[in-house]
Amino acid sequence: MMNTAPLARTGLMPRPRPMSSASIRIQGSRVRRIPARILRRPTPNPDVLCNAEIKFKAFLDHALRLGAQRIATGHYARVRQADHTRRQGAKQISHGDDAQAPCLDHRFELLRGIDESKDQSYFLHRLNQSQLARTVFPLGDLRKTEVRRIAAEIGLPNAAKRDSTGICFIGERPFREFLNRYLPAKPGPIKSSDGRVLGEHVGLAFYTLGQRKGIGIGGVNARDGGDASGAPWFVARKDMVTDTLWIVQGHDHPWLLSDRLIADDVVWVAGAPPAIGTRLTAKTRYRQGDAQCTIIGISGRGFELSFEQPQWAVTPGQSAVLYHREACLGGGVIASVSSARAESVLPTSSDREYSPQ
Repeated sequence: MMNTAPLARTGLMPRPRPMSSASIRIQGSRVRRIPARILRRPTPNPDVLCNAEIKFKAFLDHALRLGAQRIATGHYARVRQADHTRRQGAKQISHGDDAQAPCLDHRFELLRGIDESKDQSYFLHRLNQSQLARTVFPLGDLRKTEVRRIAAEIGLPNAAKRDSTGICFIGERPFREFLNRYLPAKPGPIKSSDGRVLGEHVGLAFYTLGQRKGIGIGGVNARDGGDASGAPWFVARKDMVTDTLWIVQGHDHPWLLSDRLIADDVVWVAGAPPAIGTRLTAKTRYRQGDAQCTIIGISGRGFELSFEQPQWAVTPGQSAVLYHREACLGGGVIASVSSARAESVLPTSSDREYSPQ
């Protein structure tokens, strides 16, 4: 029999509710729409899309229809509720709080998880005030080792299970296998930085900037278009107009470095952007360390920022997420990148830039 005493100490006793067939159909329809969005973006982030379309839309809406006041998920992140005037100070929402209907007259902040190695705020940056007000993250104040200890203490069978690496809505199967069910193969040329054709790719949707393995040009040498150093090849650009995959040799090639980006389809957690000139930190991929940056432009649902140091393989279609210390401010989809260092050697603008749909 499961020992629920440790779980009771966390303030969250399980009260399972079955998912209705209607809700399952809703989730399925949302999953089927995700590949269509992938076609419109060079290299999207499936986990960000899953949170935006499924967990905090379909699932949250379904829970509210059942009469729930909040949902709890296993993300390593935190929510802090703070009075607008700040005169009463910030209040940390814990998993033991009374589950009364949340007050929307207060501002809710999305914070990093205590366990920095597992923090998932990057994937949650599109949550708005209404969603955060109705969400609890019980694991946000715990480290993964403590979560495993509690799971073992209450007898959960997956207490020692290795960390999942699959995409949340398709499981552990390869992402390329999932996309093959929905996206037609559209091969095109693979070109080096000097314009030589080195091979043929299987479809731009299956590659990401900075990718080294699985490009499909094994054995290319200096005679074929490589240099004599034998340095590895990396994906550097994806031309969505001509279906060309541009690759370069060497980890520090100028095409792989960017010092500015423009993002669109932006969501601000607080509902409003920071001021132009604000110095923040940014992540352009999940496992990346914080990069110092400055907001240099705000317009509509977009922003432009500059990095203090050039960043490696900043990828259009991925998410640029902004932070002020422990607080996640929001983010958007990277629309284009640029680098003063690489301007003289980049392909023409039509080759390198991504125009948002």
